[in-house]
Amino acid sequence: MSFENFIPVTGTIRNITRGSDCCSQMITIRAENGIVHFMVDSHTFIIDSRQLRTGMRVAAFYDSSLPVPLIFPPQYRAQIIAIPGRNEQVTLKHFNRNLLASDRSLQLNIADSTVVQTVNGQVFDCNPGNQNLLVYYSATTRSIPPQTTPGRIIVFC
Repeated sequence: MSFENFIPVTGTIRNITRGSDCCSQMITIRAENGIVHFMVDSHTFIIDSRQLRTGMRVAAFYDSSLPVPLIFPPQYRAQIIAIPGRNEQVTLKHFNRNLLASDRSLQLNIADSTVVQTVNGQVFDCNPGNQNLLVYYSATTRSIPPQTTPGRIIVFC
């Protein structure tokens, strides 16, 4: 799966309603730029299989290359949903062997305390470079590119 077209929307879940069948839900997220609706179905990958609840802060990723209805507020099909911790950000990018994001937006400095695992929760004890990574981090430097020591990395092998 290619993640280069995945766009994150981070905000708080305001509402959850049943979708067109019992296997889908429509979640309403209040983001910085307003309200966004996301369809969540059996194809949506929810990190750690967490139960979504009203009031929960989430980062929902959608594929910008897929067609969407021209309605307001916008409605997308969620591909991945991550639940960042307090004061934590999440990014999904391809990182090279030096752990620099392909768009040069973030440089990773892995510490002994950084949890690195696969999408199914197994320990990833190889170099996570040259992979698509979901990175949980809090503080970055003001350098170019910004650098961070992530708390958690999920490797999409």
